[in-house]
Amino acid sequence: MLRKIRIVLSAIFFALTTLLFLDFTGTLHIWFGWMAKIQALPAVLALNFAVVAILAIITVVFGRVYCSVICPLGIFQDIVNRISSRRKGKKNRFSFTKERKWLRYGVLVIFVALLVFGLNSIAILIAPYSAYGRIASNLFAPLYGWGNNLLVFIAERLDSYSFYSTDVYIKSIPAFIVAAVTFVVIVIFAWKGGRSWCNNICPVGTVLGTLSRCSIFAPVIDTDKCVNCGVCGKRCKASCIDTANHKIDYSRCVVCMDCIENCKSGAIKYKLRCKSCKEKKQSSAESSGTDKGRRNFILAGAAALTAATLKAQEEHVDGGLAVIEDKKVPDRETPLKPAGSQSLRNFSQHCTACQLCVAECPNKVLRPSTKLETFMQPEMSYERGYCRPECTRCSEVCPAGAIKRVSREEKSSIQIGHAVVIPDNCIVNRDGVACGNCARHCPVGAIKMVPVSEGSRLKVPAVRAERCIGCGACENLCPARPFSAIYVEGHLVHKEK
Repeated sequence: MLRKIRIVLSAIFFALTTLLFLDFTGTLHIWFGWMAKIQALPAVLALNFAVVAILAIITVVFGRVYCSVICPLGIFQDIVNRISSRRKGKKNRFSFTKERKWLRYGVLVIFVALLVFGLNSIAILIAPYSAYGRIASNLFAPLYGWGNNLLVFIAERLDSYSFYSTDVYIKSIPAFIVAAVTFVVIVIFAWKGGRSWCNNICPVGTVLGTLSRCSIFAPVIDTDKCVNCGVCGKRCKASCIDTANHKIDYSRCVVCMDCIENCKSGAIKYKLRCKSCKEKKQSSAESSGTDKGRRNFILAGAAALTAATLKAQEEHVDGGLAVIEDKKVPDRETPLKPAGSQSLRNFSQHCTACQLCVAECPNKVLRPSTKLETFMQPEMSYERGYCRPECTRCSEVCPAGAIKRVSREEKSSIQIGHAVVIPDNCIVNRDGVACGNCARHCPVGAIKMVPVSEGSRLKVPAVRAERCIGCGACENLCPARPFSAIYVEGHLVHKEK
């Protein structure tokens, strides 16, 4: 019964958390956005002490239920493991292995050191929630979009217009490659070793495993009822049940309840533990003491940091007559970050690159960075749209505190950057035709059209930087190609008008 409850809860959490990255309507986060905010690492970076305290208390009382119910990457591994176990002859494929403390805590120390020294772009490669977020937004989201567009196509043939199509494109080739490599690595680990990633590499799993060593409730083996069949150990995906000595390594147990379900003699029960923590720690230390001399694992596998910067975009056609050339990204000296980020430093220190804000952005302004120092962390660019002053969705969904929540009124007064005019690109100077598109669409009236020369009817834009909020409407709607005649330069520290 406990196992069925765990499976139902984990299925609900996994489905809804995944849909947060796939939903292009922007409605799900209103009801289920809290599921992203209760993830361990985002809660720590957001200094959400209440969530961190609750997760710690749950782990101390019930064990690592977070890893088997709330963490989407952990549940994803369970799905892969379940598929692998259904193969012929692979049901009883696990065996007890001693804890590799040197590896677990070595990776944790490196992970914390990277965060402390501001190298978040490297640390987040193994952060569980962020890793799954990148997989969902870069691999699953395009498939979801294509499925939606297929449904739209079929519905239109049936004279139904209840659905609408969405653009499907790869936001960043490097981020896509990292997500694909992460997906393959996680699948291999889960396919061959069950929860070996969680219990050897995952820093969150190591921290929670330390707390769960003395959990109040846990699966307990009754030696009087045990018939030494060994089935529990052979089917334990965490490889933490020592059937020979009737012991369970609770630091690696994810409380999946599979052992209870598979024990036909009823020798394993989830209950109040009867042995003292001291005895458990002593036995754990003894079992890990003989683990010296094992083969070294590769600690860091940043094989996916490639320099590809190609952009997959569909062809735009104006009225079916002329192909409109795609805009190119301007070379900004300072990158643009969303309103609520406060500063580039604050953003880079808190962002976990889960890319939930990228998936939720309705204006297609956010995309993963390709720069090494901020790799895969979102930045803004205005080739596909501009940041509408009334939209605050990224600040609403950010679980890590990288983008503080702002109201519509506050956003309209935050200056994330300022527009810069490039006269040589302007079609007024280049082609001798009137335009003024940037001034007409500026929501804050920061652009004024001034005559090219005295007495001339042609006018070019002039920017009043003190009024500009950096929304990018001018850059996006400028008809000049491939580079706009006006672009937005970011601010290191955001200002208020």
